[in-house]
Amino acid sequence: MNILPTVYSIIKNKYFIALSVFIIWMSFFDPKDWGLIYERNEKLKELQKSELVLTKQITETSKELALLKSSAQTIEKYAREKYLMKKDNEDIFIVKVP
Repeated sequence: MNILPTVYSIIKNKYFIALSVFIIWMSFFDPKDWGLIYERNEKLKELQKSELVLTKQITETSKELALLKSSAQTIEKYAREKYLMKKDNEDIFIVKVP
């Protein structure tokens, strides 16, 4: 039961050699190697997630814009909340909750 001649005959096989060279070439030397493909897929997933976040922000902003175009009261409310604007006879106290 000597395994060495069996292993040697497998390694000497031209199909095994061709397959080994192909796998090594595709793994390390090819411009579109498997590592690059994996990195690009991860980047694609990340970009798709950011696209969803940005799409949500766009819809929220367009809703706010529609509200701001509707009346002067919403413009005043928006200015007071977002930019801390006040009238001359008012004092503003900002309370930050951790």
